[in-house]
Amino acid sequence: MGKYEELAKDIVREVGGKENVNSLTNCITRLRFKLKDESKANDEALKNMDGVVTVMKSGGQYQVVIGNHVPDVRKDVDAVLGTLEPETDSGPKGNLFNQFVDIISSIFQPILAPLSAAGMLKGLAAILSFALGSEFAATSTYAVLNAMGDGLFLFLPFFIGYTAMQKFGGSPFVGMMIASSMIYKGFIDGSIAATFAETGGLNFFGIPFSVPAAGYGSSVMPIIAATAFAAFLEKQLRKIIPDVVKLFLVPFFTALITIPLTFLIIGPVMNVASDALGDLLLGIQNFSPILFGLVLGFSWQILVMFGLHWAIIPFVIISLSQGTPTALLSPSGSVSFAQTGAVLAIMLKTKNLKLRELSIPAFISGIFGVTEPAIYGITLPKKRPFWVSCIVGGVTGAIAMALGTQSYRMGGLGIFRYPNLITNEGDPKFAIYAMILDAAALIAAFALVWVIGFSDDAPTALSKEEAKGSFTGQKKALGKQEAFAPISGKALPLSEAKDAAFAEGIMGKGIVIEPTVGEVVAPFDGTVLTIFPTKHAIGLVSDDGLEVLIHIGIDTVQLEGKHFESFVESNAKVKKGDKLVNFDIAAIEAEGYSTQVPIIVTNTQDYADVIGTTQPTVQSGEVLITAVTTA
Repeated sequence: MGKYEELAKDIVREVGGKENVNSLTNCITRLRFKLKDESKANDEALKNMDGVVTVMKSGGQYQVVIGNHVPDVRKDVDAVLGTLEPETDSGPKGNLFNQFVDIISSIFQPILAPLSAAGMLKGLAAILSFALGSEFAATSTYAVLNAMGDGLFLFLPFFIGYTAMQKFGGSPFVGMMIASSMIYKGFIDGSIAATFAETGGLNFFGIPFSVPAAGYGSSVMPIIAATAFAAFLEKQLRKIIPDVVKLFLVPFFTALITIPLTFLIIGPVMNVASDALGDLLLGIQNFSPILFGLVLGFSWQILVMFGLHWAIIPFVIISLSQGTPTALLSPSGSVSFAQTGAVLAIMLKTKNLKLRELSIPAFISGIFGVTEPAIYGITLPKKRPFWVSCIVGGVTGAIAMALGTQSYRMGGLGIFRYPNLITNEGDPKFAIYAMILDAAALIAAFALVWVIGFSDDAPTALSKEEAKGSFTGQKKALGKQEAFAPISGKALPLSEAKDAAFAEGIMGKGIVIEPTVGEVVAPFDGTVLTIFPTKHAIGLVSDDGLEVLIHIGIDTVQLEGKHFESFVESNAKVKKGDKLVNFDIAAIEAEGYSTQVPIIVTNTQDYADVIGTTQPTVQSGEVLITAVTTA
């Protein structure tokens, strides 16, 4: 396993364990689980887990938002999960729209990266053609570059045949077999249709059928419908065909029945349906391009949050794979830059050091079109910056549509999308429009957030003079909030904690106790914010707002609750001295774990100072930590 092994184990445990996972995929920032029972997943534990941004549920998927390093985390999660049991059909989940989104996202997510790469290769060919002149388009170099970009789109059904059949619970290679028949050379180039044109056209045992002029190459909906039928048929055949011949007779009959039906019925019907849905989207767009851009630009981030943008993606791919430019994604282009501008304002204005540190990678990600870290970690919790970015995105979306901006190929996000906007003749005007709109979106969102502000978590740090009470010649009164010892034992400076994250004060100031009694009590009157399922850590907030984390042992999360007994639940009200947790000191040490108890003030930044006791030993109920406040 890799460096995220512990995180992977924690995630799998909190989604209900391996036995609760049907399947797992990932996109740019999220692990997307299909769970057998979502109620078994511990949302709060996952949200509070280091390394997890948040949890989302949409379209039948349980989405754990990680960040840009999700591929590395996915590898370790896969290693923890091992070989999953085949997904059982538990019936439809959610409404029809959610089911549609789930199907489309599951089919296209695995191939989105190569689709984008192919689009960028086509963009590179267009840029070189523009830069080197029309003569370059006649060279074999251009032909190779063009093939690199066009090849995937031409054989797109082949890729979808695999992912769709996998999604529907059938054999992926049978899906590829069906797709390969649909994109057979003679049907793609029209030679088979031409051969039989004079003898009555194409038919299958006397039943006539037709193939689109360009064949089924680059098509999307026909192969999805064909594999859905094939997967259903395959499951029925497995029930009736004897095991001794099942290996080859199941794919034989699946292909024998599905492929002719695809040419006779499924393909033509889905082509008509696909054209109708595409015309509907274009009709809405053509009715009022500016209104379309305003609405889609404003709502794009909301759609992305819930994965609903996948409802539009297939029609973009259909249009582009047929060589037709599309404006369906034009309103969304500058939204990530609006989000990035909002993050930049927060990063430069906040007094919260942790928030500032989080803003830096979120800003960089936003430039490249990945906004989930910014949304979930920064702007959405602050509310006003999120809505500012939506408003700016709506305005730039309307302007993009008014300018007639179109995409000519699939490609990257953020600044990497510019080659998508260069026409097939090499005209860069739409790319230039996009660059200007992106810059305007970033500046506008930055300025608005800077002016209207946001709720900052940390007050301005006190100067030395203020802390001493001598600022402006007047004595500044100081107040204090106290946390009493939740446990008896030897008191040590936090720097002596046997865990670097605690010892370096990354989570806040505090103190360490080496316990002599295995009982933890409430350090004040307040509320239990969270008690981890493994019972080794408790977060509390006092009635005065002092937030404290009590972490029982080092790496004791790996004991998975063994040797711990809890007496409270999350959101419970407690009084000072109420019993919270019992733990077996000897048993934990026998397992090879340290029983040190770091006690951290997690909102240290809200106080002028946090001071721990200087006594070498403490008894439960004695003053342990004093947080100094301005009166």
